[in-house]
Amino acid sequence: MCGIAGIYNFRSGKPVAPSELRSMGGCLAHRGPDDEGYYEEGPLGLAHKRLTILDTSRRGRQPMFTEDGQLAITFNGEVYNFLELRADLEAQGHVFQTQTDTEVILRLFQLEGEAMLAKLNGMFAFAIWDRRSRSLFIARDRLGIKPLYYTLSPDGLVFASEVKALLAVSPGRPRVNVEMLDAYMSVGYVPTERTLFAGIEKLQPGWCLRADADGIHLRQYWDLRPETEEMDEAECVRRSLDLLRDSVRLQLRSDVPLGVFLSGGVDSSAVVALMHEMGIRDIKTFTVAYDFGPEFDETRWARQVAGKFHTDHHEVFVTPQEFRDFIPSLAWHMDEPVTESAAISLYFVSRLAREHVVVVLSGEGSDEVFGGYPIYKYMRELERYRYLPAPLRQRLVNPMLDRLGGKWKKYTELSNLPLPRRYTGVSFYETPLKESLYRPEMRSLFNGSAMPGLVGRYYEGTEDLDPLLRMMVLDVKSWLPDDLLIKADKMTMATSVELRVPFLDHRVVELGGRIPPRFRVKGWETKHILKKALEAYLPKEILYRGKMGFPTPLARMFQGELKGYVEEVLGSDRFLDRGYFRPEAVRGLVAGHAAGERDHHRVLWQLLVLEEWHRAFID
Repeated sequence: MCGIAGIYNFRSGKPVAPSELRSMGGCLAHRGPDDEGYYEEGPLGLAHKRLTILDTSRRGRQPMFTEDGQLAITFNGEVYNFLELRADLEAQGHVFQTQTDTEVILRLFQLEGEAMLAKLNGMFAFAIWDRRSRSLFIARDRLGIKPLYYTLSPDGLVFASEVKALLAVSPGRPRVNVEMLDAYMSVGYVPTERTLFAGIEKLQPGWCLRADADGIHLRQYWDLRPETEEMDEAECVRRSLDLLRDSVRLQLRSDVPLGVFLSGGVDSSAVVALMHEMGIRDIKTFTVAYDFGPEFDETRWARQVAGKFHTDHHEVFVTPQEFRDFIPSLAWHMDEPVTESAAISLYFVSRLAREHVVVVLSGEGSDEVFGGYPIYKYMRELERYRYLPAPLRQRLVNPMLDRLGGKWKKYTELSNLPLPRRYTGVSFYETPLKESLYRPEMRSLFNGSAMPGLVGRYYEGTEDLDPLLRMMVLDVKSWLPDDLLIKADKMTMATSVELRVPFLDHRVVELGGRIPPRFRVKGWETKHILKKALEAYLPKEILYRGKMGFPTPLARMFQGELKGYVEEVLGSDRFLDRGYFRPEAVRGLVAGHAAGERDHHRVLWQLLVLEEWHRAFID
């Protein structure tokens, strides 16, 4: 796990200044504190900050070159099946100089070119320079576990693991991509290849890019295409468990100590259970909590799992003051405004883990792959409800439900919309609340929610699929890489910890798309197949308890210890003068939440993160 960056002035041919590369590398120091390397060749420059995981000797230093000097690579991530790939190459007579996966990638590219991507099992973002063809090839892993940002300039291309490295060599001040503000306000992150920085984009998961004298060429090399197989429940369970075992086995490869983030939920407990089954003892586990009552404290569940498998267990409790003090750092490390409040919990548990290990496994991705979010059930039932004739729903049933108020009214409104307009991600707000915040000129600019149009591409070609699979496709392509995995990467790398996610082995994800929908959510039970697969490993009170996942007591803190902070930031001239939101509407939200009239913590947190991002990068 590392930080990578580079410049290729393919348009102007301008030589890359070594000082520019070192400025970019300096911004990524937290991602790779163990070593660094730089390479310049005329208009091309590569930078690398190394966190040593495999072959901790200096032989693994990057940028790394082929023996003939034709190819050079800067690589961030892990290719878990590199030993198998290396054995195949050695059987063909190839000789290796290091014990790294980096050298395997380089040799495969030398032999097979871009086609070698199909053989890689792992998380990665890398750039390979070909001196002979004067071309730069960049690729990002299938699920987007590792980030890669880039920008085009009059000179050419600049890329990096984090936006701040691009800004280090930008000729002007960063500007806000205002047209994406509504997307952020709709779901709490910016989906697709876009970012809230004008002119900066993300290389999409499963895509690669080639830059040469003819310009930029983008290509998708992998796509999730669910296709239900005729499997009974027993076969679904067997195949899921077999693949998960193999994924965990591969992801335990490391030359440095590793552990597990353990919440005591199904997913992280499954990782611990499978590691224990493989004979690993004294597994180091880590959990985080808040002292705000049982709904924000999973330690009892984590302790139960830790006790069952005799792990070396560690805990950290985050105080409101620690939470408050870290918010500006959250904005800086995240690069993009992402309103995952659990990101702060993840930072503190990562910092704890770094005292003991360098690599940590987690249960991230299980909900998308196996159908774990409660909202999936409600969206499925709304789809069934829509089978009723529209006149019957709209003239008779909906008015009766509307009179019940609350969520009933919300769901009757949603039932009038087809799935692609109704479901734009796990996290979304009611449009009236969001639009009531905008100033008139902003409301006119957006003219309705931007989200259906932005993520509509992910629904294309899924019309014949079950709604549960259609939602899986959307979340794997949007919510997962643009929210959860950004949080996971940035918060762990902020503490120089490598995070591995066994549920996002692409083979497991593809199998998830083949499991019949009736087994994804069975009745009202989510993640049915995964839970059945783990019944022999975990007690039922772990398997079938409610979902928590390192919860954060934002609502309470905004009424108590952080009340003054909320009022100070959202009442400041600095915030209000940005011109996005109506001051009276914001003041109403702040006052209403403080008085306990209505819980507005989600939108307040969204506004706070947006403002802290402006202060970190735009001002």
